Amino acid sequence: MSNRLTFKNFNIADWFSFYRIAISPALILFLIFEKREVFSWLLLISYFTDTLDGYLARRLKISSPRGSQLDSMGDQITFILGVAAVFLFEHTFIVDHYLWLLLGFGLYSLQMIIAWKKYGKATAFHTYLAKISAVVQSIFILYALFIQPEALMFYAMIFIGLLETIEEITLIFMFDNWYADIKGIYWAMKKRRRK
Repeated sequence: MSNRLTFKNFNIADWFSFYRIAISPALILFLIFEKREVFSWLLLISYFTDTLDGYLARRLKISSPRGSQLDSMGDQITFILGVAAVFLFEHTFIVDHYLWLLLGFGLYSLQMIIAWKKYGKATAFHTYLAKISAVVQSIFILYALFIQPEALMFYAMIFIGLLETIEEITLIFMFDNWYADIKGIYWAMKKRRRK
């Protein structure tokens, strides 16, 4: 019997995560052709599927390492495309705040490098802080695309994102093996004490 990964092995939560990955080429095309409204609505749907996949995975008890990885990949692609859209459509705002974005992306890149070096893949801790950060990011990006960028939302997104990235880096150093769904540093310390 083969252990090959096929589409029939995906559960419903995985499919919502996979949607965010599969729709990305269309989103890129809408960016290239500067179709802001269509892009924004599709991005809103992507953010909605992010809410659904996590909820369904917990509710139906179908969480898995593969699902966590798919969810994280979908989240990263959605976020990058959202930031690219804000950069394209609200270029002046981004130029005025580029140092903060460089700080955020620089620390995030460091986190990814550390994770890949240690685990051979990206983290999928899905901490509470990561979830809060994702919500704040999506609110800023969607508000910027549908209305206009708001500085207070931007700084909240950067601040919470930096805290979340520092927490992720700390968790990487706390665990020698890859884990999914760690709620945060406090819960990670409790988990380590139980060992």
